Amino acid sequence: MKYRFLIYINHAYAIPIGLPLKEEIEKLGYEVKWFSGMEEPKKLFPENGQLIENINKVFEYDPHIVLTVTDSVPDFFPGLKVQVFHGFPANKRKGTDQFTIRGFFDLYCTQGPSSTGPFKKQQEVYNSFEVTETGWSKMDSLFPLEPTDNKKPVILISSTFTKQYSLAFKDEVIEEIERLSKIGKYHFMAVLHPKIGTETVAKFKNLENENFKFYDTTNLIPLFKKADIMFSDTTSAIIEFLLQRKPVVTYKNNMPGPYLIDINKVSEIETAFEKALQNPSDLLQEIEKFAQFSHPYSDGKSSERVISTCIEYLHTDKSHLKSKPLNLLRKYKIRKHLNYWTLNSNNKADTLSRNN
Repeated sequence: MKYRFLIYINHAYAIPIGLPLKEEIEKLGYEVKWFSGMEEPKKLFPENGQLIENINKVFEYDPHIVLTVTDSVPDFFPGLKVQVFHGFPANKRKGTDQFTIRGFFDLYCTQGPSSTGPFKKQQEVYNSFEVTETGWSKMDSLFPLEPTDNKKPVILISSTFTKQYSLAFKDEVIEEIERLSKIGKYHFMAVLHPKIGTETVAKFKNLENENFKFYDTTNLIPLFKKADIMFSDTTSAIIEFLLQRKPVVTYKNNMPGPYLIDINKVSEIETAFEKALQNPSDLLQEIEKFAQFSHPYSDGKSSERVISTCIEYLHTDKSHLKSKPLNLLRKYKIRKHLNYWTLNSNNKADTLSRNN
């Protein structure tokens, strides 16, 4: 059977997550197209694949499986709705549930125990979806891990867009990075979250010199591989970087753990860099435990597991599942956002016969 897949995105940073899935689908000889609920990513097509331009064309395409790199998906779209996630839990909100069930998905393809456990608990509560741990497609190209061979230490700066946590909005931090780049001890690469405004981006671009380069990209894996350590704040990119078993220095992380070197003062930055570059054994042990908890797959085959899991679940009897939660407000919001008004809603996943 030739399955039809749809990759649903809203932001450009979803493309490096969807591309490995697209490549796996095409390798298997199946059909795959994209749909964006927002205008910004559309300019990146057809470079990255075939984009469906409007909702009516989605119905004509009639996908069997919708791979979703957002928190929600149009409930009225045909096909099995699968959550493949746009990032790791970044602990930005203390005391709140980061694993909210929004009532849109039939299947969650989780990244590792850190996400599988909480969603399994939610599965028991709602009984309207299934959870399977597959690993995360974005991480496929990170493996196999490669040692760095830099003439001087390379530090990757990465920052969240959430202003209260972001080091990118702290002038004193930027000034210290500028000072360190000019003394020539380190080479810096910097990348900011694509939602960060142009004024802040300009500040980082103005820092460029022979030891500092700014990268305007959402494809972080090549930068991860070049860097010896990361300097960041509270962002899911930290978890991605740690999967390489390399140290991360954080500035006022919201929920620091023993797998990070977290600091609270600008005066501590250089000392923290030196400590991280020594790769202390106790820190590396904590990073290893955290990596196994977050994403224990290092074979580069998470996309393969996602696609095979989706196809298997498409044909699995789901009669035991309850209907999805109504969540009328969220369904209204997605219709308003897409300017597509319909009373139709697929509240329970269909099961496709293998004879179809």
